[in-house]
Amino acid sequence: MRYFFAVISTLMLLGCSSHYQNQSQLGQSFPSIQGQSLEEIQINIPEDFKGKKTLLLLGYKQNSQFDIDRWLIGLDMTNTQVDVYEIPTIQGMFPRMFNTFIDNGMRAGIPKSLWKGVITVYKDGDKIQAFTGNESPNNARVILLDEKGIILYMYDEGFAVSALNQVKRLL
Repeated sequence: MRYFFAVISTLMLLGCSSHYQNQSQLGQSFPSIQGQSLEEIQINIPEDFKGKKTLLLLGYKQNSQFDIDRWLIGLDMTNTQVDVYEIPTIQGMFPRMFNTFIDNGMRAGIPKSLWKGVITVYKDGDKIQAFTGNESPNNARVILLDEKGIILYMYDEGFAVSALNQVKRLL
């Protein structure tokens, strides 16, 4: 019975996923999406970030965290001064049904002092993945927004020092 439930659950998860070709959206407005910080505060992206440059690290799979962590370490080690938000972006109805379970799992592994900087997106997960593409989903989508929510920089090839340096130049 457990095996049957596991197979059905896996099929439901796979069936909820759509695949989109990666695409650069440089110069475009970041689409309006809603998420919730791990502090349980509703955030409207990019509206709540207007007035300052903001770096978004979007992750589409749990394995994206490895790439996001490399970006965070690189930003810290180079003393890059920018507001940074991790945006776990999960598409499909099935994950939304378990969003509390998923968010609690993240809270268990992230220090409380960092919860403000982690904003999970469930409802608009498909919208944002269609906008950026989700090929190579283990790679973070690194998006630098200007003060008006326009995309200044977008990168989806995994962490690279040259990409980090480009972000620093644009800041």
